[in-house]
Parts: sequence; structure tokens; C-alpha cells
Amino acid sequence: MGIENLTPAEGSTHSRKRVGRGQGSGTGKTAARGQKGQKSRSGYKRKRNFEGGQQPLAKRMPKIGFTSRLVKPYVINVERIKAVAELEEITMETIRSVHKVANSVAKIKLVGATAKDLASKIKDENVTTTGN
Repeated sequence: MGIENLTPAEGSTHSRKRVGRGQGSGTGKTAARGQKGQKSRSGYKRKRNFEGGQQPLAKRMPKIGFTSRLVKPYVINVERIKAVAELEEITMETIRSVHKVANSVAKIKLVGATAKDLASKIKDENVTTTGN
């Protein structure tokens, strides 16, 4: 018995109703669309979440939340963490070697009074100072 030989159980499936195929079919003439009106015409499409003119549920609910697409940098104060200021070359790896930074951090901003002086040591575009 292979998966290609499986068939549905007896009586569990039905052939679809073919509408508009003559009076004898029971769904001829108007093809189960009723009499006149917008819903009986071809090309009719009800708008998504339309509730007959009533204010839709999505509009009745309050708007909540916001997710910013900007990547906020991890801020390091070089006055407090002297080890970062004493590095020869400032990159993401060298900062991680002297200061505990999560792996999810993509950008680092150095702040403090002496942060502008460190701009010449920075060798990584993901590390910036307050000056640039």
C-alpha cells in the first residue's frame, strides 16, 4: 500500500454542483443567484470586511502599537567604560572583546566628552561617534 494508492472513503466526497445548465438541473435560469440586483450580475465582488454599511470591526477597534524600522544603535559612554577608549583599533569585534555586547547588536554609538577624539581609531562603519 503506497501513498499514491490512497482514495477517499466511500461517500465522503461529492461532485460539485454545476449551476446554469438548464431547467432540469434545478439550478438553471438564474443559476442560484436569485432575481435582479447587484449580486446577480457578473463581475460583482463584495469588498473585504464589508458589513453592509455598518462600520467594519477593524475600524471600530482602537489603533495600537508601532514597530520602528530603524535600527537603534547600542550606546557606550567612553567616560564610564575606559577600556573602549584605550583600544588601538575600534571595531565591533574589539569592542566585544573588552565590553559585553549582545550578538544581536548591529550598530554601536560612542558617546561622551572624549568620543570625538576616538573617530580616527574607528575602522568599522557600524561604529560611530557623536560627531559623525
